[in-house]
Amino acid sequence: MKKAEKENSHPKDYRQVLFIDNSNDAEFIIPSTVFTAETAKAKDGKEYPLYRVEISSASHPFYTGNEKILDTAGRVEKFKARQATAKASKAKSKVKK
Repeated sequence: MKKAEKENSHPKDYRQVLFIDNSNDAEFIIPSTVFTAETAKAKDGKEYPLYRVEISSASHPFYTGNEKILDTAGRVEKFKARQATAKASKAKSKVKK
């Protein structure tokens, strides 16, 4: 038997909020108390308070099974350059002996 929910158990600012994943534009409408300054229309045509997230279950590799390598700062290239320099200096030191 299901118990009836207590009245006034949720905070006053508990409402439906539109969450949009910035990486793939996935939309989720979830009850939340998160503060939002903007609103937007969802795919269902209704307007909701809008909150943007960087990653969600729609884009996270754990849930999607797709591995994504984000290299915005060129870290991989810098690492490869350091490795090449280290190998070159090791090769020079072996030749001098």
